Amino acid sequence: MQTAFDFGTPTDIALMRDRLRSKLSGYRPHNLREPIGQMIKSLISSRTKDEVSLRAYQRLVRRYPRWSDLAQAPEVEIEAVIAKVTFADEKARHLKAALGIIAARNADFDLSFLKDLPVPEALAWLETLPGVGPKVAASTLNFSTLAMPAFVVDTHVLRVLTRFGIVGARADIAAAYARVMTAAADWTAADFSEFHVLVKRLGQTTCRFEAPLCRECPLRRDCRVAKSAGGKGGLLPEGHGAAYPAAP
Repeated sequence: MQTAFDFGTPTDIALMRDRLRSKLSGYRPHNLREPIGQMIKSLISSRTKDEVSLRAYQRLVRRYPRWSDLAQAPEVEIEAVIAKVTFADEKARHLKAALGIIAARNADFDLSFLKDLPVPEALAWLETLPGVGPKVAASTLNFSTLAMPAFVVDTHVLRVLTRFGIVGARADIAAAYARVMTAAADWTAADFSEFHVLVKRLGQTTCRFEAPLCRECPLRRDCRVAKSAGGKGGLLPEGHGAAYPAAP
């Protein structure tokens, strides 16, 4: 019976998922919004708490019932609607520019054509849009009604994967995405969505940026950082805290 991760192999990725499943319940699939809506929600959520970005997205939808209304709105108005998210001015500018590019291709803002592309090509197309990086692109494909197999990596997920040794200490979102996609090549879109939710929840509640609660972690006996800390009250050895990006 395997008791420790090999780090970066299909076995340890699946083991992480299975152990988190046993401790963290209540997962609900995403796949609720159309792709353009999910792209917009993800674009404004960077470095912002989920509840804040969700409320900002809901205000946008109420203020601009049609995507064409939002595309034609002045940047200053968009910024005012999403004012409580971080970098609202920059996000308003990117959002309006991205919608303009999409409208030039599809006046109805329909991104369903992405479903016909291989995942790497769909991601690459999305990442040509202003403000759309690897996280937003993957979220658009995986969390929307497209339900495509793409793993969403945010700062919580990156922190957990780094501390466990799935990726190296200097890995970025793109590197973490590539490692998980390679290790779990046979997973479905729902598998990747679930894994994201479970790992993110662990990062928010236990494997926190500061003062992680190692003793409460369901993966502690296989975590390299927890082992190096000697299992003492969640205190990390020097260099295993501030070296990671702050949670949004």
